[in-house]
Amino acid sequence: MIELPTVDGRIENYRFSGTPLVPRAPTRPLTRTAFAAAHVVSDPLRERNPWDTRPAVDWEGTLAFRAALFDQGLGLAEAMDTAQRGMGVDWQTALELIGRTMAAAKAHPMKPRVACGAGTDHMALSDLTDADSIARAYLTQAEAIEAAGGQLILMASRAFPAMGAGPDIYRTVYRRLIDGAAAPVILHWLGDMFDPALKGYWGSEDVGQASDFVLDLIGENPGKVDGIKISLLDQAHEEAFRARLPDGVRLYTGDDFNYADLIAGDGRHYSHALLGIFAAIAPAASQALDALAAGDLETYHKLLAPTVPLSREIFRAPTRFYKAGIAFLAWLNGHQRHFIMPAGFQSSRDIVHYAQVFRLADQANLLADPQLAVRRMRVLLELNGVY
Repeated sequence: MIELPTVDGRIENYRFSGTPLVPRAPTRPLTRTAFAAAHVVSDPLRERNPWDTRPAVDWEGTLAFRAALFDQGLGLAEAMDTAQRGMGVDWQTALELIGRTMAAAKAHPMKPRVACGAGTDHMALSDLTDADSIARAYLTQAEAIEAAGGQLILMASRAFPAMGAGPDIYRTVYRRLIDGAAAPVILHWLGDMFDPALKGYWGSEDVGQASDFVLDLIGENPGKVDGIKISLLDQAHEEAFRARLPDGVRLYTGDDFNYADLIAGDGRHYSHALLGIFAAIAPAASQALDALAAGDLETYHKLLAPTVPLSREIFRAPTRFYKAGIAFLAWLNGHQRHFIMPAGFQSSRDIVHYAQVFRLADQANLLADPQLAVRRMRVLLELNGVY
């Protein structure tokens, strides 16, 4: 039992109810491609001026966390927004992260898939003022990722909305990137709930018009598009969008509210996964996908259903602060020694939120060692004046 704060300012006793899932590898080939987007573990002993300098990374801890995901049959979406790209982690750090992760993936016996985020964040927005400058910025990162052996995820760039780009500029840049890539790419549609600077992406604030545009873009050369990740937190939109995709082009759900139903599908179409929450719920995600591959929908939903309230709490508005919940659970579960994030990002959420994440993680069977989790939670509670 542990005393935890509530949203109405009370302190209440909480009794454990979960049975921790034991991580394991899948027992059969999965029928869904599943990328977990992972966070970066800081090295607080080397961190200096965290708001103003490059982050100090605990590389051993960062790679050990990724190895744990690989061991459970999950692929990795590397150096994405979950790794605090543009929110504490710069391109230079991301490039080193990509190189180290690719080496680890190549050495891993399960040979996991790794896709890596290519963007424009090494350049100031003031230097990205036309299609050519944006394309060249993307290509700098894309070429480095391809050289490391990673698949490209063309991350949404803040440069387009910052310059008020219309569809013609998006098409010019993306045609150059898609058609010139060494292998099929994954497109990335991140809603402004994840990053307010991406409002109006694809040249329109009307989601229907934006959808028509990007579907046309994919249809111009579908053989060079592996899929598109959509993170709009709108299940109906994703279902309608994926039904319109060309054959062979995947929909990778980034919907951390509705992933269970979207991945299960509607009988005709289904989504694959590229999700930050999968890094936090890896045992449940892996074992649910294993059950789905066996045609056991009952077990699939039994495993994933209790993770959905947890994910909705971690990703609640302001959604862009979800990374703190991912790192928090990694700390509770012994994947890192501390709860410190690049740029001090752990301060983006309050203690009541962390208490609720703790409760919901237990109820989803995702506190690997409850005694360890209680010890660490009590430390955080004391720091926040609860004890």
